[in-house]
Amino acid sequence: MLNRIVLIGRVTADPELRYTGSGIPVANFRIAVDRSFTSSSGERQTDFINIVAWRQRAEFSANYLTKGRLVAVDGRLQIREWTTQEGQRRQTAEVVADEVRGLDRPREEGARPPAEEQSAKGEEQSAKGEEQSAKGEEQSAKSEGEVGEESEEATPWDDE
Repeated sequence: MLNRIVLIGRVTADPELRYTGSGIPVANFRIAVDRSFTSSSGERQTDFINIVAWRQRAEFSANYLTKGRLVAVDGRLQIREWTTQEGQRRQTAEVVADEVRGLDRPREEGARPPAEEQSAKGEEQSAKGEEQSAKGEEQSAKSEGEVGEESEEATPWDDE
């Protein structure tokens, strides 16, 4: 039998990290996943799915996932049942994550809201143009034998 779920959605709130009595990290969070079809009124419906991540995946989730981040979760469906203090039986469905991967870059501290980012793109493009022309002048000043390489640090959300 097969119990496999792959989801891509946005984190609805910062993950909550806790530790079991034996010190094992566990994170809980919820993601919003749009359905692939629209309702009769033409609106797209969204499902809010509970995710549980254990150990390293829990620590990754707590450290790198924040509200609004696009995330991929690969895991299995788990149905939990319990009885409340009033004697009512309850049931919940959640995905136990085998893999959690951030699909976008985290927003930097003090980053602008999305509407401001769109209007600021023109400013950034002109600044990049000035920076590139300065690099071109700098490279022409170097001797032909020298080649400058840019180094890029690997981050946990990059493919390894």
